Amino acid sequence: MKALIVVDMQKDFIDGVLGTKEAVAIVPRVAEKIEAYRRNGDAVIFTRDTHTEDYLQTQEGRKLPVAHCIKGTPGWQISEALNVGNSMVIDKPTFGSFALVETLKELNEKKPLANIELVGLCTDICVISNAMLVKAAFWEIPVRVDVSCCAGVTPKTHENALTAMDMCQIEITGRQENVSGR
Repeated sequence: MKALIVVDMQKDFIDGVLGTKEAVAIVPRVAEKIEAYRRNGDAVIFTRDTHTEDYLQTQEGRKLPVAHCIKGTPGWQISEALNVGNSMVIDKPTFGSFALVETLKELNEKKPLANIELVGLCTDICVISNAMLVKAAFWEIPVRVDVSCCAGVTPKTHENALTAMDMCQIEITGRQENVSGR
């Protein structure tokens, strides 16, 4: 079995308050990848950045003073272009999710995972944070990030994150379709 982690494909990161044209561009490719995993009978897990009304008073909010992904708001919702179906959705209050790692451990105990792939937003914040946690927990399972299904805050920080993940033995795939043109 394989696992696909769809990181924070939410309105606020796609075309909302923190959206980018690169984020908008990856949505159809992420949708295709989700359906391919489902056709193969593999696991698809979504993460959802989840903040409360007091976000601007948190440490993260003071460093990134843009209210986003406030629970229950339209910007918190996963893109309607993606079929969540009966997939697990993990609400996470910060960049990386230990709950995601625990969920993957449970899946791996039931049926060993052949690989774990991450896609989504933002490459340079939540994708890299989760990829590093997953790689640390599953050092012998191949962990991949499909660059054609990721976008960063900026093209430069997107590339920096890909370089860092590559150095940590996270396989970077899909470069021929990279939306940042690199």
